[in-house]
Amino acid sequence: MTAHLARTRHFDSALDLTIQRVIQAPKETIWSAWTEPDKLAQWWIPAPLTLRVDALELHPGGAFVTHMSEDGESFSPHVDAVFLVVEDNSRLVFTNAVNSSWHPAFPDPVSMTTEIILTDHEDGTDYQAVVRHGSPKQRARHEELGFFDGWGTVTEQLAKSVE
Repeated sequence: MTAHLARTRHFDSALDLTIQRVIQAPKETIWSAWTEPDKLAQWWIPAPLTLRVDALELHPGGAFVTHMSEDGESFSPHVDAVFLVVEDNSRLVFTNAVNSSWHPAFPDPVSMTTEIILTDHEDGTDYQAVVRHGSPKQRARHEELGFFDGWGTVTEQLAKSVE
């Protein structure tokens, strides 16, 4: 592992929250669920909400913009972010601290950088989502707002969509 990867894959329990599980599907299938707008829209928001993917530019600096809806007609902002790292079939990193037009952002409720890591596992894929925060206060706020319920739900929805 290079120094760069070691640094970015470091977990700091004071700043980071993580969801990890084995998904019984190949990495390529999970990658497709993350990188194809129609597939992402099917699982990346807790049901019964509806997700619309407006931008999914899969390269460093590319836009990642989604909107959500309770009724399927009226949409509000969900994510306005930029990709930092895109490594086919293994790793996505994005942040909402910079919005899709490359302006510094102060997203509500928290600013975060998310790393999705896919590694081979004998039963499929070891799936890990690490969500990094700028301060222990931001991390605690995200956890209090239901990080484990929300990210746990969408991870389960992802697994069901690919298994």
